[in-house]
Amino acid sequence: MAEMIYFDNAATTYPKPSSVLSAMKNALEIYGANPGRGGHDMAFRTAEKIYETRVEAADFFHLPEPECVIFTKNCTEALNTVLWGIAEKGGHFLSSSLEHNAVARPLAAIEREGICTWSTADIGATEEETIKNFKEGIKENTIAIVCTAASNVFGTRLPLKKLSQLAKEKDLYFIVDAAQGAGILNLDMQSLGIDFLCAAGHKGLYGPMGTGLLLCNNPKLLKPLMQGGTGSQSMLLQQPNIYPDRLESGTLNVPGIIALAEGIRFVKKQGVEALYQKEMRHIIKIYEALSACPEIQLYEDITNPCKQFVPLLSFNINDKHSEEVGAALAKDGIAVRAGLHCAPLAHNFYHTEEQGAVRICPSAFTTEKDVNCLLNSIFKIAKSG
Repeated sequence: MAEMIYFDNAATTYPKPSSVLSAMKNALEIYGANPGRGGHDMAFRTAEKIYETRVEAADFFHLPEPECVIFTKNCTEALNTVLWGIAEKGGHFLSSSLEHNAVARPLAAIEREGICTWSTADIGATEEETIKNFKEGIKENTIAIVCTAASNVFGTRLPLKKLSQLAKEKDLYFIVDAAQGAGILNLDMQSLGIDFLCAAGHKGLYGPMGTGLLLCNNPKLLKPLMQGGTGSQSMLLQQPNIYPDRLESGTLNVPGIIALAEGIRFVKKQGVEALYQKEMRHIIKIYEALSACPEIQLYEDITNPCKQFVPLLSFNINDKHSEEVGAALAKDGIAVRAGLHCAPLAHNFYHTEEQGAVRICPSAFTTEKDVNCLLNSIFKIAKSG
């Protein structure tokens, strides 16, 4: 197989650190028992390794209680667990205009079932304008502000601290979709005042696919999205009232969870700020090069001091459909994401719902050579007519 230059890291990071690969293999060989279900040594050892990952995740996001780290199969499951778990008849959810379908579809379903209503607040040209729009969107029956840490399509960061303060003033839950923020932004749940943080294990945390996190920083006991065996209180025909058991029915993804701990350790060792700065340098170089090409359409000025971004950039070439451009890049051995990115709200907001967008996202392993190859390929496609 020819060497691939990978810029699809907003979907899932690749490659994974060698420590993650080793942990996955070791887990299958050494920690092969079902944690919490057996009284033998391997079951105990496996349970201890699972708890180690809870501790790593709790420390990384500054969550006091490791037991409040809930393992899910992805960020989407974590978001569904929270949104359905707090939904109350007659309530109202307020989200941003940039949300991924992982937020938008559950909220639309909750509204269709007549449980809660849902509306969005537009992202403004400045943080102050964004906060103003959220303030105006709050109703008497609003129960939660739900927002992405950063748009998965255009990289726009939301002012989490200010939104959290607004939520606290109005006695609302503050829920953050950290799919595009975990591992690249400093998401301290205490200082940011986040009640529920949902993260993908396989993106900026460099864990395997099939891993996600729900971190609960609020005394609210969520209604379970799924019910079943937990290895605890087995005589009861109802879910336990303790975390993590209440929200973790069935056998966990043990190899993935153990490997996720190594992904988090990798990010800690590299340093969140160092990773952010490195990847932003790549994105700024790409942005400056593309902005000089008249055939290329960009949607955000990532050098704008009034707004903040994660290292992610989307573009289009003339009237070519984004998927056509993505396919042309793939022929040059470059992997990007093109299309609607499961985020129609964001595309409607930026008026790219017909064309979609071509998304570029570097990782810890991206090199200057990779960036130059990407730019050469984009310019070739742009000049080809």
